[in-house]
Amino acid sequence: MTDAQPGRIEFAVIGGSGFEALDLGDRRVLPASDSPWGVVPEIVVGRLHGRAVAFAPRHGAGHRVPPHRVNARALLWGLRRLGARVLLSTNAVGGLASSLAPGDFVLTDQLIDRTHGRADTYFDGDIEIAGVQHLPFAEPYDRHLREIAFRVLRDQGERVHPAGTSVVVQGPRFATAAEADWHRAMGAALVNMTQLPEAALAAELGFAHVNLAIVTDTDTEHGETEDDTSATAERVFAVMAQAQPRLSAAVAAIIAAIPPGYEPPERLAPQVVAALIGARA
Repeated sequence: MTDAQPGRIEFAVIGGSGFEALDLGDRRVLPASDSPWGVVPEIVVGRLHGRAVAFAPRHGAGHRVPPHRVNARALLWGLRRLGARVLLSTNAVGGLASSLAPGDFVLTDQLIDRTHGRADTYFDGDIEIAGVQHLPFAEPYDRHLREIAFRVLRDQGERVHPAGTSVVVQGPRFATAAEADWHRAMGAALVNMTQLPEAALAAELGFAHVNLAIVTDTDTEHGETEDDTSATAERVFAVMAQAQPRLSAAVAAIIAAIPPGYEPPERLAPQVVAALIGARA
């Protein structure tokens, strides 16, 4: 499953904080490789429910890459080069709305960008591909895939929310109380550090993208009981460790439910996307 053997992978899965492995049965590890945007990290390929899947942890093994240093351009391009058309990303998120509790699943539908200095497009003029491209991005994630995922998780008995707006902050620090209040006033229900530029880059590559977020904390709020549910790194990873079996099962069930050959509506011209995927290091 190299550049010389495209089209064999149907799904790409990116694991967020605390989700660094996915059981793909008889798996193979593709070694790190070069791309026009830096090094593509190791990618694990295998099968889930008979569907060909590629998996990579966003932050690398041992969670060593901080959010603002994730090379999303290289990772997404490497996954797309394997032939994947559907991307399922997972994220640990803080819950800003009172309806969200640690352990809940949310299918993110909207994003607010508060990051800065990140490489957020493939069409920045550094590599000649197809000139300036203006990406339609009103809906960052695929509406139909969200509907499928919601039905699957609801039928599994999960506490799942069908939509949620996420404000994406620079990190790696967590928010101040004033920032959290501001984010709520913006209409955000979630806070995260890596959903952008990832979602925009995935759209430029022509992925059908569904995001499965799991609430790990209540950001700066301590909750209505004596239990502290505010954001700390220890709390995030503790919730994710407990939720990992559920998250693995959710990813597998969603993949099984997506129709074979599913493709999203085109955002950029097919020849532009093909030139991007075919770019050489």
